[in-house]
Amino acid sequence: MKPMKIMAIALVAIALLLITAGCTQSSGTATTPSTAAPVKELRIGYQPSTHQMAAITALEKGWFKEDLAPLGVVNISDKVFPSGPPEMAAMLAGEIDVAYVGAAPVLTALSQGLDAKIVAGVNTQGSDLVVRNDIDYKGPESLKGLTIATFQVGSIQDTVLRDWLNKNNLTPDKDVFIKGMGPGDAVTAITAGKVDAIFLPTPSPSTVVNQGKGKVVVHSGEMYPNHTCCVLVVSGKLIREHPEIVRQIIKTNDRAVLWNQQNIDEAAVIYSTKTGAKLEDVKSSLAEWDGNWASDPNIIVEPVLDYAKIQYELGYIKKPLTRDEIFDLTFYTKS
Repeated sequence: MKPMKIMAIALVAIALLLITAGCTQSSGTATTPSTAAPVKELRIGYQPSTHQMAAITALEKGWFKEDLAPLGVVNISDKVFPSGPPEMAAMLAGEIDVAYVGAAPVLTALSQGLDAKIVAGVNTQGSDLVVRNDIDYKGPESLKGLTIATFQVGSIQDTVLRDWLNKNNLTPDKDVFIKGMGPGDAVTAITAGKVDAIFLPTPSPSTVVNQGKGKVVVHSGEMYPNHTCCVLVVSGKLIREHPEIVRQIIKTNDRAVLWNQQNIDEAAVIYSTKTGAKLEDVKSSLAEWDGNWASDPNIIVEPVLDYAKIQYELGYIKKPLTRDEIFDLTFYTKS
């Protein structure tokens, strides 16, 4: 065979290999952290609870903006929500990228198609059952016939409360009536005598107690020992396209947690100023709560999977979600 003909055949073969390689390239690699559009603004959702003080401290001290600026983030915006269900509705609508939120409403949202994952923990326990002073509480059975205000259906407080009542042979909405409310409305309701009790995260219980309108009778840790409450959720888009930003969000959260623990009085002032809560109530709640700020998502997996089972039994979701459907544990590393 002539050399020129051999060369021509070789060139055709190489061209075919290149074309084939181009045709079989995975579509999933079209957008990578190096080629994805930069994130100029990061939108963070949170709730006015001492459970999520790390978010408030990091926002007010400008740490999110400072830490994420080298990664191209120019603006940090935040949006406050009364409870988890409306916050997850906003995330489903694409209005926020990052959420500090109770684990339970995340499950409901994931079952409805939310493209997001839990990447870190925020806190455990930290909610209280408060009854009016004139109620003689002698155990769960003494709640029969009473009305308790708590966060909306699907929230962590609603899930834990209903599960606890069921385990104590009390049927929610039959033996004990549950009203879904935001924290401000629930506090107003019990102080006005419109409900008999509230089950809310701190600092709301301290607000009622300090007004002389109620007493704490059960901590949430007694209802469900070491239960997960709030978690850190980020959008699937952010996970896939900007993992470096996700890692830094977790590091900044840890930075704020450590600072809060070491500067608790100043952290209380920051929280009070940002949310409008009375400083006395904030300090009381931090002294009396049974909660703990905890970032490691590995320690919250089992409680969250248990919530998925409970929510399935309550009829909130159509099937229990799996670990992989809920979590991405690859981002968290202990410092």
